[in-house]
Amino acid sequence: MQAMQAFATERTQDTVDELWIVEHEPVYTVGLKLSSRSFTPIAGIPVVNTDRGGDITYHGPGQVVVYLMIDLARRRLGIKALVRTIEQAVLNLLAHYGVTAERRPGAPGVYVGAAKIAALGLRVRNGTTYHGVAFNVDMDLDPFRVIDPCGYPGLAVTQLGEWAVAPDVWSVGDALVDELKKLLGYNAASKSGSGDTQTRPTKVHG
Repeated sequence: MQAMQAFATERTQDTVDELWIVEHEPVYTVGLKLSSRSFTPIAGIPVVNTDRGGDITYHGPGQVVVYLMIDLARRRLGIKALVRTIEQAVLNLLAHYGVTAERRPGAPGVYVGAAKIAALGLRVRNGTTYHGVAFNVDMDLDPFRVIDPCGYPGLAVTQLGEWAVAPDVWSVGDALVDELKKLLGYNAASKSGSGDTQTRPTKVHG
C-alpha cells in the first residue's frame, strides 16, 4: 500500500500507467467503508487497515490481485466506468475458461451463481487510481468464513478452481492483465514497458 501511495504521490502527467500483479501472503484488509460485524481473525493472519474503498476482504496464496495505477483523464474514464471495465475483464476471463458469471447491481465485483469470485476496491487521488481487483484462482477459502466478505453477511465466495481446471495464479494474472489492457485501450507493445502502460509482477510477503 505504501508503494502504491508513493507512486500516486510522485507521478506526473508523463508517468506511464502501471498494472501490478500480486500474490499476497495471508492478510485481511479493511477498506474505508467498514460496516462488518466484529470478528476474530484466524490465528496468525494479520488485519491491515487500508485507504481503498469498500469493506473487509481476505487475500492469500492462490488469489491474484491486480493493482491499477491509472490516470483516469488520460484514459477518458470516470470511476464508475473503470469499475465496469474491470468487472468486464473478469467476465471475459471466466468466459475463456467456460465459466458463466455476472455482475450484481449495487454490489461491485463478479459473481458465479450466488458466490463472489472477484472483489474490487479502488482509491482515487488527483484523478489517478490505485488498489484494484482480487480474483480467487485456487486458494484456501476458509479465512473468509469469519468475516462478512465486502460487508455482506453470509455472502458465499468461490474460486476458479471450483469451476474449471485452473492454471497457476501467475498465468491467470497475466491473462487478466491482458484483458484489462485490451478493454482500457493500452497498446499491444506495452507488456515490455514500452508504450503507455507496463506490468509489474510482484510477490508480497507479510
